[in-house]
Amino acid sequence: MKLFELPGKAAIVTGAGRGIGKATAELFAAAGASVAVLDVSGEHAQRTAEAIGSTGGTAIAVTCDVTDEQAVEQAFAGVVKDFGSLDILVNNAAGNFYAPSAELSANAWRSVIETDLYGTFYCCQAAYPALKAAGGGRIVSVSMTLHYRGWPLMAHATAAKAGVDALTRTLALEWAPDRITVNAVAPGPIPTEGVKKAFTPPDATTPDLFKMDVFAKQAIPAGRWGKPEDIGHMVTFLASPAGDWITGAIFVVDGGHWLVPADRR
Repeated sequence: MKLFELPGKAAIVTGAGRGIGKATAELFAAAGASVAVLDVSGEHAQRTAEAIGSTGGTAIAVTCDVTDEQAVEQAFAGVVKDFGSLDILVNNAAGNFYAPSAELSANAWRSVIETDLYGTFYCCQAAYPALKAAGGGRIVSVSMTLHYRGWPLMAHATAAKAGVDALTRTLALEWAPDRITVNAVAPGPIPTEGVKKAFTPPDATTPDLFKMDVFAKQAIPAGRWGKPEDIGHMVTFLASPAGDWITGAIFVVDGGHWLVPADRR
């Protein structure tokens, strides 16, 4: 079981203030890693870092906008200085919202592409020297499944995440000689704030739990919504020594959702 542990490893998890990133950062710390909790919200990053510290883990909060290339370089350099090395990068920071493609403004399109795709590239590029210097390392990006078939109102996010998948495979080939594995995890339906909003009736403040329950039973073969920890478990596996011979892969973790026919999804 030691193959699934991360003692002495140093990790950066982006978008770790909430959701999947927070769950992953906490799992990493529980596995023995020192974790840089990076988020555009300093308040959220600090809360996650404090939660990890309260359970005996090691974490630092780092405020950084991944769309700012120079800020990313400075943040990563600071983490390497604090931890002495870098072994793992998790690209989880993302932006998303529902919007009709015909009405999607250039700024709205750009905001998601820059966060999801550009930000992932900037972080990979900033991490590369430290990972190489450490004799190898792990990069895991959080993708999605919606671009496999396309998804209404998601042109910006599906295009960006398709790019993340392509980037994952390309970097896996380029950086394999440096013993750096590059993989991605594609989550299925998880009740994030954006998803809950889609199930919230007009003029209401809370989602329609009945419709959410029906959706889970009809559209998710596993019969339930996903949890951030479901994704964090796979990310932790790929970051661990047990994932040493896996690179260039995109793992779907969705309770079977994307296999369901489109008319039931």
